[in-house]
Amino acid sequence: MVRLHPWQKSLGAVPAFVRISVDGTRHRAILSHMTKYEPNLNLVFSALSDPTRRAVIARLARGPATVSELAASHAMALPSFLGHLGKLERAGLIRSTKSGRVRSCALTGAGLAPAQDWLSRQRALWETRLDQFDDYVTGLMKERDDGSRSDD
Repeated sequence: MVRLHPWQKSLGAVPAFVRISVDGTRHRAILSHMTKYEPNLNLVFSALSDPTRRAVIARLARGPATVSELAASHAMALPSFLGHLGKLERAGLIRSTKSGRVRSCALTGAGLAPAQDWLSRQRALWETRLDQFDDYVTGLMKERDDGSRSDD
């Protein structure tokens, strides 16, 4: 069984599996300490991983646009572009509305919230770790300086 550190438990981490080799020794396989966050989190990061989709988000940040307007600046077939819009919509980053024959897209208000929340928690975690590391190194430097003075 893989044991989790308290900080991993506090984030809702799920342990990775343990691999047992032929000679019976146990090895931890750190495949994924994926944490339990909003189900949309993977969808949001996956949607943002593509430059075309990031460009669509950047354009929609200026205001709503029709699918035709959005597709005009991308050199790809319309069905391919609609696939990108579908992925953004499934991730909750945009919403589309249809008025007659015209489909318009706009950013959703809280689409990026899961990613922002996750990144904020990661930033706080790493700032704490780096502060602790800084304190540790400062302590080592002080011990070294104190030790070198006593040798004089």
